[in-house]
Amino acid sequence: MIRQLASVAMLALGLTGLAQAETQTETEIKALYEHFVSAQNARDLPRVRNALWDSPSFVWISDGKPFWGRDALIARMSAFQKAEIWSVMPDRTRARVVEVSPVSAVLYQPLRLTLGPRSNPKTIAFLVNVLCIRTPDGWRVAALYTTEENPN
Repeated sequence: MIRQLASVAMLALGLTGLAQAETQTETEIKALYEHFVSAQNARDLPRVRNALWDSPSFVWISDGKPFWGRDALIARMSAFQKAEIWSVMPDRTRARVVEVSPVSAVLYQPLRLTLGPRSNPKTIAFLVNVLCIRTPDGWRVAALYTTEENPN
């Protein structure tokens, strides 16, 4: 009886460990987003652009408005990045990856964006959902849906 209980306990512990391990897709999606954030914080718009899906169907929903195509995102982001302060700080502890298919996944990513003049920067809490797709060149961001986080 004790051996059976020990076997069940070992199996349960083993399955718990498996459930907590990241899949390869989760690791790759998080790496893509790290690259994307690093490029933004470095104000390296060519690197930002490279992380995006090269399609007119790429969309960024920002302030309740759609911006279609990666060139539209780059134009809008370049305007924001003229601020003295621009810093994207993802809350990695709350990030979640949802694998939709072998070629698509959604990253839920809370973050804080600090931007504005050095004398009075503003920090905004955002919730970002990032649709990622696997392309022949690797994972790319295909859509960004952003909204301010509601603390209530």
